[in-house]
Amino acid sequence: MEKFFKLKENKTTVRTEIIAGLTTFMTMAYIVALNPNLLTGFGAEGQDLWNGVFLATCIASAIGTLCMAFLANKPFAMAPGMGLNSFFAVVVANFAAITGMTYLQSFQSALVLILLEGVIFLVLSIFNVREKIVEAIPLGVRLGIGPAIGLMLMNIGFGSNAGVYSETGGPFYAMRDFFGALTSGSAKTAMGSGYQTMVLTVVTMFVGVFVIVALSHKKVKGAVLIGMIIASVVNWAGQAIFLGTNPFAGLAKASFLPPFADMAKTTLFKLDFSGFAQIGWFTVITIVITFCIIDMFDTIGTLVGTADRAGMLDKEGNMPQMKEALLSDAIGTVAGSLTGTSTVTTFIESASGVEAGGRTGLTAVTTAIMFLLCMFIAPIAAIIPPAATSSALIYVGILMLANLKKIDFSDISQMLPVAVMLLAMPISGSIGHGIGLALICYTVIKLCTGKAKEISVLTYILSVIFLVKFFLPL
Repeated sequence: MEKFFKLKENKTTVRTEIIAGLTTFMTMAYIVALNPNLLTGFGAEGQDLWNGVFLATCIASAIGTLCMAFLANKPFAMAPGMGLNSFFAVVVANFAAITGMTYLQSFQSALVLILLEGVIFLVLSIFNVREKIVEAIPLGVRLGIGPAIGLMLMNIGFGSNAGVYSETGGPFYAMRDFFGALTSGSAKTAMGSGYQTMVLTVVTMFVGVFVIVALSHKKVKGAVLIGMIIASVVNWAGQAIFLGTNPFAGLAKASFLPPFADMAKTTLFKLDFSGFAQIGWFTVITIVITFCIIDMFDTIGTLVGTADRAGMLDKEGNMPQMKEALLSDAIGTVAGSLTGTSTVTTFIESASGVEAGGRTGLTAVTTAIMFLLCMFIAPIAAIIPPAATSSALIYVGILMLANLKKIDFSDISQMLPVAVMLLAMPISGSIGHGIGLALICYTVIKLCTGKAKEISVLTYILSVIFLVKFFLPL
């Protein structure tokens, strides 16, 4: 294990790597249930398809993460990307509307698009094209990706990761609806019966954050994981004492047997090309290009930003084994298409494992094993409160802001692109869109200040591609 993962060289231990892997899994375990919910209309398209996507999510995530571990020796985890899965669901619905196919048939047709995307990325990764694209991103923009992701993590933690529903509507979020209200009274009125749940959510978040901060200050190993566990206990106790609900009620009825038969019937190697003739190849090509653009820059941004936080970048801002990491991403996407899920990509929640000390592929192996076990223990993973994982995301997001000190804010060609990216990522919810806007700003500033020669040809090309993407959305 020492020889393969080079633990001493990376100044880590087996114990630290395992804790880091568990930490990463806990912060992204929500994807195991959320992905099949999003891709099947929260079960509206049938339990068989939901079960198939559930298993595909676990298997494809494990395959991609294991590739990251053994090909690149990096502590990053992979799973079906948020945003990309929502776009996939829209594509499936449009396929059904245009062709008259059932949702399942449209789903199986859309899986072909994911396969095409994965194959394209495999080719681009093998021939170092994606690595060249990474190198074409200006150093100032690359340095700003980490802090921008940090703000995005904080936004997820305070916002979309712990929404509350009630009879008055929802979802309600901590920053927007609780702290955003003029008075606690108006918040209470707006949320109705969900107000108590929101209070418990906010308490859980901050208990977790403060515990993590306190333990980290004392150099306690596994501070993030311990903080999430304590926050979970607080939330479970609050549900039982103040809300009068049993947080473990679902375990009694839950099945711990993986539904392999449903997967074989609905998603496993179920690629359907029949609908493409009705849709048109031009439409197919534009959809594949859209998937490629979003996935490529989401992955690049996550790898660069998280690696920067872990001290894995060299003086030029490049990450060793970037080619292998990008190749792992492509393999994960192909695995996802063959098993039955949308694009698999590197998760920004990997930053929580990095902060817990993860530095090698052993962290990724641990996370991958948890994804495989999740096929059998999904009901247990489901009882982890979103508010508890939010505390880890908020803490890691705050720490990632520290990388702003590396940016030369006296240089407008660095300052403006980074400032735009800091706003764009959390607001748009897309790492790729944030990088795209930053590249456009950088190119325009250099042109306006008479420094056009400092812009690489590939940077020009990327800026034009994003301009087309933004103003002529595919």
